[in-house]
Amino acid sequence: MHKKVNEYFEKQSVEHKQILEQLRELILTTFPGISEDFLWGVPVYDGGRFYLAALKKQVNLGVSIVGLEKEEIALFEGSGKTARHIKVFGLLSKEEQARIIEKLKLVKHKAGLPK
Repeated sequence: MHKKVNEYFEKQSVEHKQILEQLRELILTTFPGISEDFLWGVPVYDGGRFYLAALKKQVNLGVSIVGLEKEEIALFEGSGKTARHIKVFGLLSKEEQARIIEKLKLVKHKAGLPK
């Protein structure tokens, strides 16, 4: 694990740390060899195509929407022009993980990197 990512995880509540670890594992197992870094104050993956952010009530799994169609962007929450997110309030079931993996694959396949 990237040193700063590890430090970020360690600063979080037990609940958020568990969610962050689950989402990190989901990204890393879905895309073996994907890069992990620490930019913009949060863990990022694939040069910024994906990010994780622990907030007060949830963890956001953020994604780049650069190059996605309007209908594809609607699969995510938020109003950003280059990134949107999925709010995660607790550990994910296998079904929830499968739905997120499909969205991650869409982003990996079609979305460019935010500037």
